[in-house]
Formats: sequence, structure tokens, C-alpha cells
Amino acid sequence: MSDHILAHNRRFYDLIVPNSELTQIASGMLWTEGPVYFAQGDYFLWSDIPNNRCYQWAEGMGSRIFDYDANNSNGHTTDAQGRLLSCEHLTRRVTRREYDGSTTIIADSHDGKRLNSPNDLVVKSDGSIWFTDPPYGILSDYEGRKSPQEQAGCFVYRVESADAEPIIVADDMIKPNGLAFSRDESRLYVSDTGQSHDPDGPHHIRVFDVSGSTLSGGDVFADIPHGLSDGFRVDSLDNVWTSTGRGVSCYASDGELLGEILVPETVSNLCFGGPKMNRLMITATTSVYTIYLGVTG
Repeated sequence: MSDHILAHNRRFYDLIVPNSELTQIASGMLWTEGPVYFAQGDYFLWSDIPNNRCYQWAEGMGSRIFDYDANNSNGHTTDAQGRLLSCEHLTRRVTRREYDGSTTIIADSHDGKRLNSPNDLVVKSDGSIWFTDPPYGILSDYEGRKSPQEQAGCFVYRVESADAEPIIVADDMIKPNGLAFSRDESRLYVSDTGQSHDPDGPHHIRVFDVSGSTLSGGDVFADIPHGLSDGFRVDSLDNVWTSTGRGVSCYASDGELLGEILVPETVSNLCFGGPKMNRLMITATTSVYTIYLGVTG
């Protein structure tokens, strides 16, 4: 068993490949974030937020700069048409890149006031876009531009389309961050990373029940004992794979910690990819790592 694998439950052995190595594929950045996989081209993208860059990596080709002016983008995802959706700190908006390279603004305000700094997003099967809006991009000039907060709080939003007003679906979080639906979309997991600027702040993932376009519940799904749950994904068995201060943790759908992948840098986010969707890409502070798993995303 590789020394970067730490199992807390025997079920974790069914989710990993014991002889798969944690491989560093890129380094030398400031804060890597927002990994996303494009199946149509078999490549990954990720952000280096402070350096205002977006990178592309493909097997056998290495990494290259995909976008030299990425508006301090953070989280990314794709929609059903394979288009890139991004959360931009600098412009305080959610955008979509069209096939011709043009940009469509999905959301940049609510109730006539600018958003804080959209952080992460996910697309539901009905095409609606759900995103979190903490203030990290306006707290300083490091990941965006220091600016006053116009919204009354930090919310989770749902937006139907590019010409629709974002609707608040959760308003009781300090710093909502990563989010992901369960496989059947009956649950929405959302992390709160309020501890990043308050030692007594939340450092957990909550789980909401989804009914169409509304949420209910919101119980704590898992407290993160080491660092914060910045970004996460759900696998084909409904396990939650999340970033932490010491690597990647895997939680069963009932909240039990199954195991960890230890990473030598603080992990910010992750995503599944590769032709079989069994390769985990991990963005971790200055570097990006990959590892093959025994389960698909």
C-alpha cells in the first residue's frame, strides 16, 4: 500500500488502486484552483488565481497557459453542451465561454447590487446553474480587487439562464464555498469555510434536500478536522471526495470518513477525469497532482 493512502474503513480499499502513485504534473504556481475535465478533448483545465492565469494539461503534452487574462477565475465546470463556465473574482461574475470564444455573462448582480466574488458552481440536469458567493475576491487584491461588499451576506444562488435573475437558495452560511449534487440530484452538498478568517468559524460540509429549485434542511454532513473543505466532487457510488488541509478525504453518503489521500501541499479542489473518469486531478497550493482510483466520478 502506498504511503500516501490512509484508510479509516475497509470499504476505502475498494475505492482506490493500492499501487497507484500520486503524481505531480505541474508546479510553480501561487494558488491552484478550479480543476475541470473536458471529455471531448481529454484534457484538464485549472486556475492559478493570484497569477490571473488558466492552465491546460493533457497526457503526453504537459501543461500550457490556456488563458493569460482569466479575471482571477476560481471554480470551473462544464454544461451539457461542453461549454466552460467560470466563477471570476475580478469581475465578480459567473460566465460561459461560447464555441466561438465569446463570453456570455450568466450572473453579475442580485437585486441591483454586485455579487461578492462567485467561487464555485455546478450545473443541474435541468440546465440551471447553482453557485456560491463568498467574499474572497474582494477581501484583498491578492485574488481579485479589494472592494466593498454590496450584498447583505454570502449566499448560495440558483440561476435559470443567462437572462434570468439569480435566486438565493441558501442564506445562512458564513462563507459558502464548494458545492456538488448527489448522483440523483436529491441532495446538494455545500461547504462553509468561515474558519478561513475566524478561528471559531465553520469548517464543515452541509447537506440540503433538493426539491426542484428550492433547498431545505442543511444539516452538517461532515466536520473537517484538518483544514477546510474548499472544493469537492461526488463519485459514482455517491461518496464525497473533498479537499482538506492535508490532502483529499473520502466520505460515504452517510457522512462516515472512509479514507484519505495524503498530499504534501494544502489541497484546494479536485475533479474526476480521464477516458474512464477514474483519474483524480488535485489542485494543491503551488502544484497539481493526479492519481488513479478504483471508482469513477
